[in-house]
Amino acid sequence: MRLIPFHSRARCALWFPLLLCLQLSGCGSISALLPTAKPDPVPPAQWIAPMPGEGALAHDGQVAALADWWRQQQDPLLIDLIDAAQTVSSSVSAARSRIEQANAERLAAGGALQPTLDAGVSAQRRSAFPPFPGGNVYQGSLQASWEIDLFGANRMARDAAQRRAQGAEANWHEARVSVAAETANQYYALRGCRRLLTIAEADTASRTEITRLTELAVKAGFQPPANSGLARASAAEGRSRVTALRAQCDVDIKALVMLTGLDERDLRAKLDSVPATLPLPAPLPLAELPAATLAQRPDVYAAAQQVAAASSDVGSVEARRYPRLSLSGNIGRNRFETGDGAFNLNSWTVGPVAVSLPIFDGNRRRANIAAAVARYEEAANEYRATVRRAVREVEESLVNLDSIAARSDDAKSAIDGFMTSLDAAQLRYEKGLSSLIELEEARRSKLGAETALVSLQRERIAAWIALYRAAGGGWQSPTQPTSFDKALSESKP
Repeated sequence: MRLIPFHSRARCALWFPLLLCLQLSGCGSISALLPTAKPDPVPPAQWIAPMPGEGALAHDGQVAALADWWRQQQDPLLIDLIDAAQTVSSSVSAARSRIEQANAERLAAGGALQPTLDAGVSAQRRSAFPPFPGGNVYQGSLQASWEIDLFGANRMARDAAQRRAQGAEANWHEARVSVAAETANQYYALRGCRRLLTIAEADTASRTEITRLTELAVKAGFQPPANSGLARASAAEGRSRVTALRAQCDVDIKALVMLTGLDERDLRAKLDSVPATLPLPAPLPLAELPAATLAQRPDVYAAAQQVAAASSDVGSVEARRYPRLSLSGNIGRNRFETGDGAFNLNSWTVGPVAVSLPIFDGNRRRANIAAAVARYEEAANEYRATVRRAVREVEESLVNLDSIAARSDDAKSAIDGFMTSLDAAQLRYEKGLSSLIELEEARRSKLGAETALVSLQRERIAAWIALYRAAGGGWQSPTQPTSFDKALSESKP
């Protein structure tokens, strides 16, 4: 029988448990056990959604880029309102807190890859115990430990935390874009309301004047008494519309106060300096829709980061099924004081080098992997839904803008025609050539056309704001278009 040298037997004793574990795991080689992080899924080429990039920040990390489009509207009050709303918004504050949490988790996950060093100090009084004399014992030590990341569990956990931190950055910008769009919609709704109020006040003044002239004609016997009642009813209808619009404008102002947190009196003073008109928003710099704009969507980017993080989580959980290797050591300094004198003693140790071999855990690790795979599938499905929703929002905004553009010329032509008809009807009425009923019909047609035009202008602004939001509010990220379906099939756990 051939004898094995002692050092060879020691190596065999060290590797035997590992080989046993491999055999129990049903794996033929260590390479078969090594888990790899799942490839980051990317969207289809026709979507051109963003690839997660190391260190990529939404809007290149520049908050000012969020307001660039709003500044192009040449309305300083709108910029002030948006800034105030973003400052007091709870959704923006919550998104900022999530960034801080994600960054803290990223640092903690990265720290797991590094060795740890702890210090300890102790003091002890001990009585005499033959043959040891009594005295004071002082100890100081440094203990170091390090779990060597053999199979990448900690590395992939760190990568997942990094992805989530980047997604939190994008969600913060998405929150700011949402607040800006909501504030702008409310602001333009107020300006539209004030424009309608101006039209209604002018219409009411005209009705009041017609009422005065009609009553004079009735008293002179040139018109029947019924016309006086009809004229007064028309004037009352106009005043009622003015009252309702004033109330609506006040409601819109209070909504702006709630959004911005500004003092209502100061806000009213600022709003009074703004003309009661609805401007045409500046166009968005969009090269191609809807595909290219998806690269500008922070929510799409954040969803892609969640898929990548979930993929890394699967690899991290899977790696924990395999052996774990750790190394520890310490350095100590001891001092012993007795009545006979003091003694110092320094000590150090390296080790133990410990290998943990998971053999049986009641299927706990297998269940953790199944849960991680389910979370990955959930994130991938949510990503697909986010992309579909983004395409829908962009296309709906484009359809609305196209429809509004086609209706604008007709609305202006209608106003011109009804204005001419009203002027002619009023002139004939004043000369006694037409009835008051004819005049009122012409007035209602003209008022309806003016109201429709203001509503159309308001729709146009709302559609531009919706497109601004659907296009990501100016957010940019690196893009690497690849086949999403192929990436998902390759990265599927």
